Amino acid sequence: MIYKLSESIKTTCRIDNELFKQYNVKRGLRNEDHSGVLVGLTKIGDVVGYERTDNGLKAIPGKLVYRGINVEDLVKGLQNEKRTGFEETAYLLLSGKLPDQDELITFSEIINAAMPLEQKVKMNILDLEGNDIMNILSRSVLQMYTFDDNPDDNSRENLMRQSIELIAKFPTIIAYAYNIMRHSSFGRSLHIRHPKEDASIAENFLFMLKGPRQYTPLDVQILDLALILHAEHGGGNNSTFTVRVTSSSGTDTYSSIAAGIGSLKGPLHGGANLKVINMFNHLKEAIKDWNDDKEIEKYLIKILNREAYNRTGLIYGIGHAIYTISDPRALLLKEMARELAKEKNREKEFTFLEKLETKAVEAFMNFKGTKVNKQVCANVDFYSGFVYEMIGLPQEVYTPLFAMSRIVGWVAHRIEELNFDSKRIIRPAYKNVADLKSFIPLKER
Repeated sequence: MIYKLSESIKTTCRIDNELFKQYNVKRGLRNEDHSGVLVGLTKIGDVVGYERTDNGLKAIPGKLVYRGINVEDLVKGLQNEKRTGFEETAYLLLSGKLPDQDELITFSEIINAAMPLEQKVKMNILDLEGNDIMNILSRSVLQMYTFDDNPDDNSRENLMRQSIELIAKFPTIIAYAYNIMRHSSFGRSLHIRHPKEDASIAENFLFMLKGPRQYTPLDVQILDLALILHAEHGGGNNSTFTVRVTSSSGTDTYSSIAAGIGSLKGPLHGGANLKVINMFNHLKEAIKDWNDDKEIEKYLIKILNREAYNRTGLIYGIGHAIYTISDPRALLLKEMARELAKEKNREKEFTFLEKLETKAVEAFMNFKGTKVNKQVCANVDFYSGFVYEMIGLPQEVYTPLFAMSRIVGWVAHRIEELNFDSKRIIRPAYKNVADLKSFIPLKER
C-alpha cells in the first residue's frame, strides 16, 4: 500500500515548469533574474550583491550590513582593538545600536550568567540521546517552554529576556549534546563542563566542547569571527523567513525558534559547509599534483559533467543566491584562515583550497556561462568547514554552530515581526492548477 501511494506522487505532485511562467508565479519566491521577491520590510540586516540598472541587474562586490553598519567595518574595528565581538554584534542586532563600554560589560555579564543550564534541562539533554545534534537542540528549545514562567508573553520586555536566554544557552546545549553523543555512541568519557565566568561565547564554547588547554587564542578569535559573520543574513534566508512566518501567527518564541532550527538543518541551507569540507577532502586525494592547474581544471569539469565525486554536478561552496562578484563573509574568513593555517602547519592545504576557489569559479563560468546569465563567487561555506576542521571541531557541530550564531538574527527578526505598527499574519497564495473532477461512488471506482 505504501508503495502504491508513493507511486501516485509521480503524477499528483508533478507541476510543469511552464505553468509557473503561464501564471507568473515566482518559483521559490525568486524572480526570473534570480533576485528574491520582496515580501517584507526590515531594519535589521541587508544583503547586497547587485544593483538595478536600466539594463537589468548589475553585479557588484558583495556587502553585508548589520543595522546600517557594514560588517567589514565592524570586523576590522574589532580586529584593530584586538578583541572578540560576537556579544557586541548581538547587542547591535537586538537593539539597533552599538553598545558603549558600560552597556557591553553589563550585556556580557547577563549572557555569562544565563549560560549555565538548570539541572532539569541538563537531565533532559542526557535523556535526549541521538546522533543529530540539531534535533537535540530543537527538542531542548521546545522543552525550555516548560521551564519558562511566562512563555507566551510576547511583550517587548519578555521577548528580549527570552532572546538573551536563547543566545546564552545555545552554546551550552550544543556542547553538552555533543559530549553526550560522543559518550553514548563512541564510548568516550563524558565531560560536562560548567561555562567559565568572564569568557566570551566563542571561548566558552571551545572550553565546554574540548576542555581547557585544547584551543589557542587564535582559535577563539577566528571562531568569534565566524559567529559574527553568520549572525544575520537578511529576512529572506530560509530559516529567518521561517521564524518570521511562524512569529506572525503569534506563536511562542520556543516554537518559532524550533521551526527555524528545522529549516537550518536542511542540507540546502545550514549543511553546506559539511558538503564543502567533504568535497575538499576528496579532492586532496583525487588530484595528485596540487600545483597542476590543468589537472585541477580537468577534474572540476568532470565534477560539473557529473562524471566525478558524487555525480551531482555541483562544486560545493561556489555560487550564492545574492552575492555575485564576492561574498564579504568569505573574504573576511579567508583572510584569517590563512593566519590560522600557518599556526596549524596546514599552509599547503590552504594554498590548494585557495587555488581550487579560483579554478572552480573559472570552471563554472566556462561550463555554464552560456546556460546561466549570472556571475558566481565562492561563498562563506567554501572556507568555514576548513576553518572548523583546523580548530579541531567535530563535523557533528558544524550546522549546530551555524544555529548558535544565527539565533541572534532569528530573535531580532522575531522581535521586529511582532512589533510592527500594523501586524498581519504572513499568508502568501498558491495557484491551484489541478483539473476539477467529479466524485465517484466507492463501488464504481
